[in-house]
Amino acid sequence: MTTVLVTGASGFLGNAILTALQAEPQLRVVAACRRPERLRPDFSGEYRVGDLTDPGYRAEVVRDIDVLLHAGTWAAFWGHAAEERRYFLEPTLDLIERAMAAGVGRFVLASTVGAGAPGPIASTADRDRPPPRTNFWPHLAALVELDHTMRSRAGLTQMITLRLGHFVGAGNRIGLVPALVPRLRTRTVPWLARGRARMPLVTADDLGQAFARAVGAELPGPYDSFAICGPEFPTAREVISFLATEAGVPRPRYSVPYPAARALAATLELLHPITPGSAPFLTRSLVYLARDWWCPDQRATEVLGYRPTGDWRSGVRDALSVGGTGWPRLVQDV
Repeated sequence: MTTVLVTGASGFLGNAILTALQAEPQLRVVAACRRPERLRPDFSGEYRVGDLTDPGYRAEVVRDIDVLLHAGTWAAFWGHAAEERRYFLEPTLDLIERAMAAGVGRFVLASTVGAGAPGPIASTADRDRPPPRTNFWPHLAALVELDHTMRSRAGLTQMITLRLGHFVGAGNRIGLVPALVPRLRTRTVPWLARGRARMPLVTADDLGQAFARAVGAELPGPYDSFAICGPEFPTAREVISFLATEAGVPRPRYSVPYPAARALAATLELLHPITPGSAPFLTRSLVYLARDWWCPDQRATEVLGYRPTGDWRSGVRDALSVGGTGWPRLVQDV
């Protein structure tokens, strides 16, 4: 029996992973979290309570583990470079080393499609395309650094980076839907480049499936990475129009080019300390993620057996059904 540890098990992604893993009888599932009361009510596996920022906990939590699925993260959609390093990058770098020392056979990291270049991924050459410039978004820079570390350290411990699309579903508190709805209410949100960019939306069920497939798939080498998105790549115009109709908020009425949006976002980030609100109206990360991210990955199907079926419209409806569309901080709680 394979023992699988899931970090961040009580979050949106972690819960999706637990759901998928519990359907696999050959797996023994261990949930790592700070608050076990937030785990799925039907979770029947073991849990190890602690904080990943604690070196002692990191050393203990990886014991007797075959596969580690690292969905535990701290992330901000703007700034917060020191916090990103303290709460996410440094603990994850150490967790990788602790996992290797403990003989963990496979380490799987939850990353983002934004950590690679847009476009279909059909070969090793596609996968190895240079990452984007990341100095404007500390969380993305941390993910790129982790990816480089995993490439260089892969060996007896196999390393997999799953570059995930934009989450849609109930309980995703700093995702696409909670970020867009309050901004659309202001009637000042524009289309970016006429809303023609394709969006890599992915639902909870498909996210869980991807991680479950990554547990036992045979890899061609010690390191690999895959884009994990849904079966469709709707345009931003399609998604935002649907969201506006479902939420009863206005659609954008005009369009601006990406360079203008980036410049405005940089200014708003700079002015944020002296302006009201829990987060800037627009950030460079939001503009970046609004680019065209058409990145179908046939290798995820061929190597992992990943076959997405989730309906992004249902994911948007699920996100709206739980409410909580006040102005988001775009920063996770510590």
